[in-house]
Amino acid sequence: MTGTPVLAVHDVHVRFGGVRALDGVHLTVPPRRIVGLLGPNGAGKTTLFGVISGLLRPQQGRVHLAGRDVTGLPPARRSRAGLARTFQRLELFEHLTVREHLSLAWRMRRGRMRLFADLAGLTARASRDERARVDELLELFELGGVADQPATHLPLGTGRVVEVARAVATDPVVLLADEPFSGLSAEETRRLAAVFGRLRDEQGLAACIVEHDVETVLELADLVTVLDFGVVIADGTPVEVRGDPAVQAAYLGVAT
Repeated sequence: MTGTPVLAVHDVHVRFGGVRALDGVHLTVPPRRIVGLLGPNGAGKTTLFGVISGLLRPQQGRVHLAGRDVTGLPPARRSRAGLARTFQRLELFEHLTVREHLSLAWRMRRGRMRLFADLAGLTARASRDERARVDELLELFELGGVADQPATHLPLGTGRVVEVARAVATDPVVLLADEPFSGLSAEETRRLAAVFGRLRDEQGLAACIVEHDVETVLELADLVTVLDFGVVIADGTPVEVRGDPAVQAAYLGVAT
């Protein structure tokens, strides 16, 4: 886990009036690693993702992306710098097919979308590289059977998979995945977790995953950070975090 972190959050503080949503939070995502971000409801996980993605400005602290200080950059510039994010609520285009969602993401990352008018005939004008990458992702995420269906017509679980695939289509430096397994069946969760593992091992994906499915995260992640009331209470390997008394008391329901 050596090398410059793809994502580093240093001493972040966020206050909403008198409420300390984040209090001196740190987070590190090394290259080619998956970090799980755990904590009970209200712990500050989504607030931290907001700070990292540029939707929230911290009162104190810094965010570095691949060694570059991006604290003052708006979300669009962070995206162009290699940050991708999915959200708890599905955000899919109503009239685009699954294939078109992936093509759009591929082009946006490379600055090849001039106007949203370009959405007309999106896949018809795809380059060889674009088609190859989109086909690769359709196969990897097992979306080939629904590739030409409107994404918003698909079941919730499949829509979540599409959203993750679209984020990966941007070839991000780091992916923030906010509850990617929410709404998925046990089998869908298993398959998507396996895809995350393959993306890390075969394509060098680095990711930070917020998720309430604790066991899936502990099995998948290389490192885990746990928040409680806006404070980091544990940071380490899944084995270390699982055995931490503070985590057991605050989150895993085990009395100390």
